[in-house]
Amino acid sequence: MAKKRESAWVKWVVSRIVRFALWLVTKPEWKGTEHVPAKGGTIVAFNHLSVLDPLTVAHFLYIGGRRWPTFTMKDAVMNIPVVRSVASSTGQIPIKRGSADAVRALEEVETALTRDGSSVIFYPEGTCTRDPNLWPMTAKTGVARIALSTGVPVVPVAHWGEQQLLPYGEKKPHLLPPRKKVQFKAGPPVDLDRFRDKPLTNTVLQEATEAIMADITALQAEIRGEEPPVEPFDMKKARKAEREAAERAENDEDTGNGESQGKNDAEA
Repeated sequence: MAKKRESAWVKWVVSRIVRFALWLVTKPEWKGTEHVPAKGGTIVAFNHLSVLDPLTVAHFLYIGGRRWPTFTMKDAVMNIPVVRSVASSTGQIPIKRGSADAVRALEEVETALTRDGSSVIFYPEGTCTRDPNLWPMTAKTGVARIALSTGVPVVPVAHWGEQQLLPYGEKKPHLLPPRKKVQFKAGPPVDLDRFRDKPLTNTVLQEATEAIMADITALQAEIRGEEPPVEPFDMKKARKAEREAAERAENDEDTGNGESQGKNDAEA
C-alpha cells in the first residue's frame, strides 16, 4: 500500500527540488487553502490545463494545504525507470486502465483514503481540457464513485496560468522571465449529501460528477473573472461531430467527382 512504499528522505529531496524549480518560473497565488482538511482522507479534485500542472498542483497542496500530495498515475508514466522509483518512494499510485489491475489500484486508492488518511489528487476530466477557451470539460465518474463509496470529502480546486508555461500539445515549455503567474483557489467540500446512501447507478454517479465539476468551474470563473460556458465541452461529442463532418465532406467530394465524370462522359 501507499504508506508502506514511502521514503521520508526521497520525499524531502523531491519537495525541495520541485519548490526551487517552480520558484524560478512561477509566481504562485493561493486562495482557499483553509478548505483543505489538516488531516484525514481527502480527495482533492482539480481541473487539468497542462502536462506541467501536476507540479504546481503538488506545490499548492504541499505548501498551501500542508498535505502530502498523492497522485493516481497512468501506468505508462511508471514505465520510466527514474519516475517509477521516485513515484513509488513518495506513495504515488499507478493505475492500469482497462485491466484487472485497475480494480486493485482503485482498492489501493480507497485504502490510502480510509486507512492511511491520505490526500489523494484527482483530475476528474482524465486528461488536459480540450475546451477551446480552457474551461473544465465533462468528466469521468471515477472520482464520484470513490468519494461516495468511502465517504471522504471532495475539495474542489481550480487553477489558471500553467497554459502560459506549456500549452497542451506543445513540447517546449516557456520558461524565460518574467515568472508566470499561477493562481489557485480551493472551495469548501462539494455537497454530495443527496447522493450518499443511494445505489451507485450511472445516473447517481453522473450527477455527483457534475456537481464536483460545477464547483471547480465556478472557482475557475472567479479566478478568471469571466462567465463559464452554459454547457461544459464534451470531448466525445466533439470527436463525433468531427468524424461526421469529415464523412460528409468525403461524400460531397465523391458526389462531386461522380457528377464531373458524368459530365465529361456526356460531352465525349
